[in-house]
Amino acid sequence: MTHDMPVRRDFAATTRAPDDLYDAYIFDLDGTCYLGDALLPTVGETITRLRRMGKRTVFLSNNPTRAAAAYAARLTSFGVPTPPGDVVNSSLVMVDFLQQRMPGGRLFVVGEASLERELAAAGFEIADEAAGVAAVIASFDRTFTYRKLQIAFDAIRAGARFFATNADRFCPVPGGGQPDAAAMIAAIEASTGMPVEAVVGKPSRHMAGAILTRLRLPPERCLMVGDRLETDVVMGLDAGMAAALVLTGATDEAMLAQSTIRPTYVVRMLAELLPGD
Repeated sequence: MTHDMPVRRDFAATTRAPDDLYDAYIFDLDGTCYLGDALLPTVGETITRLRRMGKRTVFLSNNPTRAAAAYAARLTSFGVPTPPGDVVNSSLVMVDFLQQRMPGGRLFVVGEASLERELAAAGFEIADEAAGVAAVIASFDRTFTYRKLQIAFDAIRAGARFFATNADRFCPVPGGGQPDAAAMIAAIEASTGMPVEAVVGKPSRHMAGAILTRLRLPPERCLMVGDRLETDVVMGLDAGMAAALVLTGATDEAMLAQSTIRPTYVVRMLAELLPGD
């Protein structure tokens, strides 16, 4: 699918809420459901109402710094009870992606401890040096160092493959953002001259396939809801879903007006997803 429609600069004309309900609602987390340590306005009551109407509510995140179970526990602590099976994040998709291609392989992770633990638990060998590395995995990494860059450089130059969990430029946090996996990918690409081979997080088909497999619903009966045009909205549209942009996180009105990516819906808060609200 291409997104080269003419830019519309009249923001008011782009705001549109759904006229009907979907069978399943797929929510991004950071910037869509919560920001920092608090739910965003209307999130809890909206999800509660959807569940009472018998609608599936699942969660999809590019953030690989916690396991899916930890995100489920976090939502539950915020008053949105969520089983671990209703959360898919980029680290979980990366595990599945690698198990299909190099089960038990030796990996060097430019990422945080949580991702290393998930990969190790899935049977992969986590390396601390370049020798024998089958793949370098780039991710959101607040512990990034020159030493990590050097090992990734040496491993890729020696023939290791190069994958990434996600390619987000920043992660929204209260008061601003944190540089995300795009910065790690860029450093490795710039030094090695090798482009990343695959990114498994949104908007990739790997992430879309993972959530649709869990829902067991055709994509046209699902609504993807997120705060980023280039990941949440693009993934939903490319997978055949409707896509709603919520203006509570990474995308503001000016960015929407300048973009050629056209969401199916644009809402200011999650409550507007409910027809009549």
